[in-house]
Amino acid sequence: MNAVATPVALHRPLAAEESARADFYALLSRLLQSAPDNALLGALAHAAPIPADGDARLSRAWQELVAASSVMDADAALDEYEALFGGVGKAAVSLYAGYYVGAMAIDHPRVRIRADLAGLGLAPREGTPEPEDHFAGLFDAMRVLVAGGAGRGPATVEEQRRFFQSHLAPAVGGFVEGVTRHQRANYYLKVAALAAAFLAIETESFELD
Repeated sequence: MNAVATPVALHRPLAAEESARADFYALLSRLLQSAPDNALLGALAHAAPIPADGDARLSRAWQELVAASSVMDADAALDEYEALFGGVGKAAVSLYAGYYVGAMAIDHPRVRIRADLAGLGLAPREGTPEPEDHFAGLFDAMRVLVAGGAGRGPATVEEQRRFFQSHLAPAVGGFVEGVTRHQRANYYLKVAALAAAFLAIETESFELD
């Protein structure tokens, strides 16, 4: 599920910090939607470092992902992605937030996510097969809330906080732990570490704002 912004009036250019946040959300969404292809691996392999004087944990996680991307190829990444997240029936590591919060059918997070997206003027992209609680879709929704898109400006900090704390924060820790513990995890260990480092900053920022 990828979020689609409802068109509204144009807004001012995004600040550099907000643009960087949106880029992180976009990258995490892409890496959880499917395995990286050679073009993405090549781009990551040549990405500039993040200065350690900002956040040392994020800088280290980023450099480890860059290094891993330089020695990974698309076929190996696909094999790992399928081993972790694919297969018939229950995946080794679930990509669905509802799995990590003990979702009940009568009050499934997908229902609340769908309602919250509608309230924010967002909707699933047409033809997207994944349900609303897929982490790729949640990260993509945050990207749109941070950066705007399709003529829509960014959401307010309070709207971003509410969506993040309601739908990502309760579940993403379990996902990161699941990847970290899996014996087949290699490249996605670096992805999980980057997600944990970035989302720790987001969590702290939302608590302080």
